Amino acid sequence: MSMVLKVRDLNVSFRQDGAETHAVKNVNYEIGRGETVALVGESGSGKSVTALSAVSLLPDSAVITGSINYEGAEMVGADEAELRRVRGNDISFIFQEPMTSLNPLHTLEKQLAESILLHQGLTGKAARARILELLNKVGIHDPEERLSSYPHQLSGGQRQRVMIAMALANGPELLIADEPTTALDVTIQAQILELLADLKKAEGMSMLFITHDLGIVRKFADRVYVMKDGEIVEQGETKALFDNPQHPYTQTLLSAESTGVPDPVNPNAEVIAETDALRIWFPIYRGLLKRTVGHIKAVNAATLTVRAGETVGVVGESGSGKTTLALAMMRLISSEGPVLFLGSDIQGLTSKALRPLRSDMQIVFQDPFGSLSPRMTVEEIIAEGLTIHKIDPARDNREMVAEIMVEVGLDPETMHRYPHEFSGGQRQRIAIARAMILRPRLVVLDEPTSALDMTVQVQIVELLRNLQKKYQLAYLFISHDLKVVRALSHKVIVMKRGDVVEQGDAAQIFDEPQTDYTRELMAAAFDVKSVG
Repeated sequence: MSMVLKVRDLNVSFRQDGAETHAVKNVNYEIGRGETVALVGESGSGKSVTALSAVSLLPDSAVITGSINYEGAEMVGADEAELRRVRGNDISFIFQEPMTSLNPLHTLEKQLAESILLHQGLTGKAARARILELLNKVGIHDPEERLSSYPHQLSGGQRQRVMIAMALANGPELLIADEPTTALDVTIQAQILELLADLKKAEGMSMLFITHDLGIVRKFADRVYVMKDGEIVEQGETKALFDNPQHPYTQTLLSAESTGVPDPVNPNAEVIAETDALRIWFPIYRGLLKRTVGHIKAVNAATLTVRAGETVGVVGESGSGKTTLALAMMRLISSEGPVLFLGSDIQGLTSKALRPLRSDMQIVFQDPFGSLSPRMTVEEIIAEGLTIHKIDPARDNREMVAEIMVEVGLDPETMHRYPHEFSGGQRQRIAIARAMILRPRLVVLDEPTSALDMTVQVQIVELLRNLQKKYQLAYLFISHDLKVVRALSHKVIVMKRGDVVEQGDAAQIFDEPQTDYTRELMAAAFDVKSVG
């Protein structure tokens, strides 16, 4: 097999303020023509830096040594004209978060046309024809109608398809896909992987696939390189590596999956929260007089009960109404229908009347970096609720913060630090500590593990289990990761476009789903057949 890319003794370091950080150390790898190679490892392992080095897309502070040979041409030390010729033409990238990669101020047509003009010199009707061909190829329905759309008007899956179209625009030899499915629902993830496999075959491309999700690698890659702390610690053909991993780190990665089932709930446990036919419709206003011309039906007739010590998992694709339902139960948005909390109907209560209940209902968000103030120390973040809600005023706040930090697995000696000084998993522990210090009765967990590495996910799931068992917490757990939902949930609610299409005991939902939609979700999450 001829090699498209050969990397030998690659070292990458970053120099800043007189200090040098060695991010990639003596890395060797190669990608054959028409081959899919996976680069796997946890956050900070050096995967993306290794990939971006291929065409010098790193900041000026980066120092690259070694050899990166693309089709016989040396990329390390190549002049800017040569790098520009290769970038986008011969080597294209798809990134993890299309919303930050696409320009929010430009239509799809303008963004795609820009790349085609730059690399192929096409304008006018010829450019538009090529754009429509690309959008058709990546499965965008009614592409002509989408040309004038902006990124925010597309779903996550559609945005990722547009990014793939941009990457394919100039017929690359090598496609580098950096975590292209991490932020997507399981069904959309499966569609994108299938699309990439089909396109790779049809276009005869090679692919470097960067991910921390080994389930995807097993289905998708021909060969695998495992990275840890900037070094490749193991490599091999996918099946051989999965069947017989040699390095302890690879073994840890492969075993890092949230498993088991939660402890059973006492059938006589106190009901913490319940709803009956809860409805959340948002009015659509039009015209000068802002008349209501219709409604966005975010949630239709949702009925659920959650008891002390119980977890109700809420699953479904983006836009299904999962988070909207949770926010209505927390009385953070308005809704119709009774919402009972600790036996009392809190529907219609004023903000002032709800304030004494707020400490009993807490929420942990998906992105801890976005939900933690960068200007506050960890001590200030965790203690904020104690002051607002006057929890145990006789005790010293710092002492209570230290206790909860130990409980969630953080060192109290670090309470003077700021969020940016912690890893993603540690930041999620800070967010959990901020909620748990108030000793709530109900905790909404909105995708709390989806942004985390697999090994860290397992730790957070175990932490949540232990806290629930100790304090008999009621959890409303929202996630598109069905393996985590299975490990944590006693009951499951399946939502689609605002409707509850199925609900029941977790075991029944997972083992004997009754609706086609639930079966589709399960197949996308647990199916292990190969892609492509």
